[in-house]
This record gives sequence, structure tokens and C-alpha cells, in this order.
Amino acid sequence: MRVCGAMRTGLFIALIAAAWLGGQVQDSFAQKRPSASPSESTKVSPRKEGTPKKETGRPADPFTVGFVTGSPQCTEFAIAQDIATTLAGGQETGPHGQVALRVLPIVGDGGVRNVLDVLTLAGADVAISPVVLVDRLRETRTFGDISDRLTYIAPLHIEEFHLLARAEIGSLTELSGKRVNLGDDGSAGAILGREVLNRLGVKIMESNLGPEAALDGLRKGDLSAALLVSGKPLSFLTQVSQLDGIHLLPIPYFKELLQQDYLPSTFRHKDYPNLIAVEASVDTIAIKSALFAYNWPSGNERFRLLEFFVQTLFTRFPEFLGDAHHPKWREVNLAAQLPGWRRFRPAERWLQQQSGGEAALRKAFGRFIEGKPTADLPDREELFRDFLRWRERNPAK
Repeated sequence: MRVCGAMRTGLFIALIAAAWLGGQVQDSFAQKRPSASPSESTKVSPRKEGTPKKETGRPADPFTVGFVTGSPQCTEFAIAQDIATTLAGGQETGPHGQVALRVLPIVGDGGVRNVLDVLTLAGADVAISPVVLVDRLRETRTFGDISDRLTYIAPLHIEEFHLLARAEIGSLTELSGKRVNLGDDGSAGAILGREVLNRLGVKIMESNLGPEAALDGLRKGDLSAALLVSGKPLSFLTQVSQLDGIHLLPIPYFKELLQQDYLPSTFRHKDYPNLIAVEASVDTIAIKSALFAYNWPSGNERFRLLEFFVQTLFTRFPEFLGDAHHPKWREVNLAAQLPGWRRFRPAERWLQQQSGGEAALRKAFGRFIEGKPTADLPDREELFRDFLRWRERNPAK
């Protein structure tokens, strides 16, 4: 371990020197429902609710970006808090301590209501949402045609399906006929959990409780299982252990049934040490999430505020990769694309402007490690991210 550490440190220092001597390169990155049945439609909602209108009233604070997220128990709320607290620091303040940009997390359920808030509330600008859920809303035209009213800033992390079950439940099929909590009606867990169980042919008696009530129901035996859809590790699950008679139930990934919208994933001991033994693992499925935004007209003051938010977030992105922030940040690739959706124009423009700088850095990085034995190298991407973080902290280098 000491040799690997020395190797990594040496490579890192040499990379910095090589990039420095190579010349100046442009900085880079920086609600309740009857039992689910296999015959039910997998769509979000069969009924159309019309086309909701965006409120045009001026928000109380014109310098505050409204960030709609999930419940305080979920990882998506932690991500929003990371953004709010990080961007609040490092800004010049006015004579009364005011800042030019403030991010205000707005608690939601992580589901349909979050999207509706962005579509209607004057002070709601962005939201973290599962991509497949927003795709469903567009396909079913639940809120009319949202293709031109929503835009995306960047894809984010994946969100895993956490299926907690009582000790006597050993497999997914054993949940047939049992009472299972899928989360608040309209939440991502309720809509997508219902869809997955339908596809896999598991008929349950559905409950729609919040996380705390669901956990209490599991312990009392009122529920056989409860689903939570959120990025791992979910801090809420630190209060759960196998001593409670609860475990994480595997969700098999049937490619022919789930491939179009879902991904395979795995829980390990390091994710949930109180629920998974050291050498054990639990298979599950996951979905992609993204940061969506209301598509404000370019002349609108909210458009300009959102543009400033994007520029600040993208420029300071390397700060989120450190240990002080949620590990899900390390899955984020700001430049990744979201097929079928248009990116917020200032975000696309920022990425295009930075792409030359990152490309040059990666090219220099590749030349530097060329010919070195792969076995002697630390993780290539992690080493490159170390370098980007160093350049962000030392912009004059």
C-alpha cells in the first residue's frame, strides 16, 4: 500500500509539472392506489390534466434559484444541500451580507409533483428527477407537451431501488399477495415501483406511506416490504440493521423486461455495513437522474439567474468531488448528454467553451502515462480528477 501511495503521489506531481511546463491551457471543469396488477398499464397516469401554466409573479428574492428535490431522507435532498451550501460560500457579499446567488432547496416527494412545481411555480427553477419518470410524463402528455417547457442542465447520478423486507421474505416472488409500501402516491417509488412489479409479474397489495411510517410498519409486521428509490448510500438506512429483522431484498435484472429503462446495480458492505455482510452483495436495479430546469425565455430575468447558476455550478464542480460531499457526485459527468431532451443553452455553451481545454489536458495526460505499465498506475480517471481539483484550487498554475 505504501508503494502504491508513493507511486500515485509521484505520478500526480509529475503530471502537474508536465502540464505546467507544457504551457497555459484553458481551465476545464472546472398519493393511495389499488393493488398493483400485471395487467395494469405501465404508464404514469391514463388521465390528462391539461397544460399547467407557469406563474409569472415575481419571487420574493429575485436572486434565489428554487431547487425542487425529494424528501429530507433521500440522497437527492443531500445533493441539493451540497449545491446550496457550497455555492453560498466563496461569493462576494454586499453591504448587508447579501450574495449574488442563493440556492433554496424546496422539499418535494421526488416524483410527479416535483416536475409540476417546476412547470407552474414562479420560484421553482430546477429539480432533480428520474429521467424515466420525466420521459413517461412526456409520452403520456399528462401535463400536455412538455418538450419545449422543460430542458436539462446535466445528467446526474443513478438512483438505486432499495427494497427492504422482513426476514421471512427470501425472494421477490414471495411478495405476491403481500402488503408492500411503494412510497407516497405520485412519488418515483410508487410510479416506477408499480411499473417494475407489473413487468416482473409480482402482484402486491400496495401501501403509500412516507419513509419513517414505512420503516415503523416493517418493524411491527404491518408491511412485508418497503421500497425506497434513491442514490446509495442512503443515510436514512443507517438506522436500520439486520437486528431489526429487516434485510435488503434482491431485485433481479431481467434484461428482456427492464433493459429499455433500467440498469443493473449492486449493494455491497461498504454501502450498508449494518445490512450487508463483509463479503456479501445484493443485486438491484437503478435509474438515471438528471437536473431539469424550466425553459425560461432568454430575455426573462429568471433565465439570466439560471445562466449564472449554471456558470457557477459548472465552474466549481471539482469542489463537489471531495470527501466532504456525497459520493454520488463522483458518478456525475457534466458533459454527458440526455437523448431526446435539449440542454439549457447556457449550459451547452459553457461546455463547448471548456471542451477545448479539457481535451488538451486529457491529451497531455495520455502522453504523460504512455508506455507506463498499467499495473503500476493508480486509477487513470481518479488521477486525472485529482489533477483537475488541484488546478481548480491553484488557478494561477
